[in-house]
Amino acid sequence: MSVENLNSRAQDVHKFGDVSRETLDRLQIYVDLLLKWQKAQNLIAPSTIPDIWVRHVADSLQTHWSLPDANVWVDIGSGGGFPGVVTAIMLADVKGAHVHMIESNQKKATFLRTALRETGSNGTVHAGRIESVTKSWRYGPVDAVSARALASLSSLLSLAEPFLQTGIPAVFHKGQDFQREVDEASHTWNFDLVEKKSVIDPTSRMLVLSNISSRPS
Repeated sequence: MSVENLNSRAQDVHKFGDVSRETLDRLQIYVDLLLKWQKAQNLIAPSTIPDIWVRHVADSLQTHWSLPDANVWVDIGSGGGFPGVVTAIMLADVKGAHVHMIESNQKKATFLRTALRETGSNGTVHAGRIESVTKSWRYGPVDAVSARALASLSSLLSLAEPFLQTGIPAVFHKGQDFQREVDEASHTWNFDLVEKKSVIDPTSRMLVLSNISSRPS
């Protein structure tokens, strides 16, 4: 499938929610850039390239849609920028909005910085291990935490705990095995949970967690 045909599928995004013309233009720049860098780096699974607009872009838009009032985010394990860069693009015209992306792979971190610059989006890329970056956090308060295709729910809560201790919510993308992960996490964590059915896959969920705290051992 040619790049032109891939990009023509940007219109698919509108099937899932309201996206402004300006936002769609920025998303187009991001997708173009990712496809260019994909030739040298494995930013996304090659098998998902034909469905990039639905599988990755539309899916990532759900992070912002799940907590639309959150303007300052921390995205952990950002990889190729889903959902971190997409969230930053959605908030590009919002005063004071900022997305912090934590990524240990230096090459991917370089790509993320390029994506933010080329799309005119506000964000900071922290190149380092999640545990190290969060432990020495000195970049101010945040409104929410996100992650996609990174780890089990229990592990995500542990990684994000330095932020969650302040009482902020988290949004995590989860596949069809989400209920097992929720059950396992509830053994060691207290949280209020809202399950939002994924707009691109009825078997997947956006898990929106709040009032998160670890259970006494």
